[in-house]
Amino acid sequence: MKFTTTLAGVAGLNILLAFGFNWYTMTTLGPGPETDALYAGLVIPNFILAIFIGSLESVLVPLLATEKPETFAQQAWTFFQGVGLLYGGVAILLWFSVPVWGFLMVPGFDADTRILFIALIQIHLISMVGNALIAVLMGVYHARQKFLVVEFGTSLATLIGLSFLIWGLPRYGVIAAAWATAIKTLLQVIFLVPGLGGYKKPDWGADNIKEAWRRLRPLVLGNAYYKTDQLVDTYLASLAPAGGLSLLYLARQIYSAGHQILGKAIANPTVPMLAKHASQGEWQSYYRLSNNRTGWMLALTAGAFIGILFLGKPALTLLFGYGRFEESSLTLLWFILIALAGFWMGGPIGQILASSFYAKGNTTTPTKIGVFGFTIGIFLKLGGFYLWGIIGIAIGTSLHYFINLLLLRYILLIKLKKWITDNQPNS
Repeated sequence: MKFTTTLAGVAGLNILLAFGFNWYTMTTLGPGPETDALYAGLVIPNFILAIFIGSLESVLVPLLATEKPETFAQQAWTFFQGVGLLYGGVAILLWFSVPVWGFLMVPGFDADTRILFIALIQIHLISMVGNALIAVLMGVYHARQKFLVVEFGTSLATLIGLSFLIWGLPRYGVIAAAWATAIKTLLQVIFLVPGLGGYKKPDWGADNIKEAWRRLRPLVLGNAYYKTDQLVDTYLASLAPAGGLSLLYLARQIYSAGHQILGKAIANPTVPMLAKHASQGEWQSYYRLSNNRTGWMLALTAGAFIGILFLGKPALTLLFGYGRFEESSLTLLWFILIALAGFWMGGPIGQILASSFYAKGNTTTPTKIGVFGFTIGIFLKLGGFYLWGIIGIAIGTSLHYFINLLLLRYILLIKLKKWITDNQPNS
């Protein structure tokens, strides 16, 4: 408990510092065309990142956690170099092609905002490559259960990036916000690389590399489909009045900050333990651990949401009620947060449930559930936007996450009964 509390505290500080990027940008510039372009520009890099990297740590940690010490560094360097080559190549292709396809993503933007949007995407691609490498490095540290080292490296990188933002935003506008994120990301890579140990040439034929791809393949195929929710949201939100896209993004970032704290303090340390229980056939311990962490997540997210209902508006006023952030925008942001209840609660609980499958090496089932839930979610968002605009997109997102959560829980219990039965000796 002491370790969890310490980790949560350091992770919380990092999330607070990272959230300072959005806070300073939004209060300085205010919700409008510039911030819409900034956050819309993140969508394609984040989508490409999520296709592969969004699931990498869930696969990488269980594999490396059981890797022999004498081959650990070799495997770590192979993953690091492979991901770097893959995302570096993708970034180069997107950089030169974005002027051709970028305008199609935001049909509601005017001409000047679209040009700014293209320039910001190109800067965000640098951050995309850095974040891909960070995902590997975090997997390496987490497999060794060195969670605090990651957080301290992140703290230093974030402080430097935030300092650049405070200096550059008044001078260079929204472009400085994109560069501040890129600087923070690259510094984080530099600070964490020593955890790989001495350089090792990649071993592309290693068993763990093949196994990682086997587990990732259904996730990649699934992510390529259901992670397009970001594209759907951006397309629809670009048709809303200026500033609406920024507020929807900000609301998701507020909740994502909480998700990261809960993930780093509870979900991430749980994955290596679940993997070891699964590899040893200790299914009763596996179930108790998964069920216990699910209960923690439910209690924490439900309690926090009650606080948002009663104290959300005053808290938002305290945080954003000055600068160029108007009262009408504060009210709309609060309504969006309430409408995103399913996203807030379903994300962390779903992470525990999905990790319970990943620890067993089962990546297919969560992917199928994600694809099904997303398909339903598209129609819910379209209908929601038609009826209630930006708020409707948030309601559709919540319903999508609640559907995924219920299916994950139900199917996990069915699978667990089978695993326990298969592990029992014949009478």
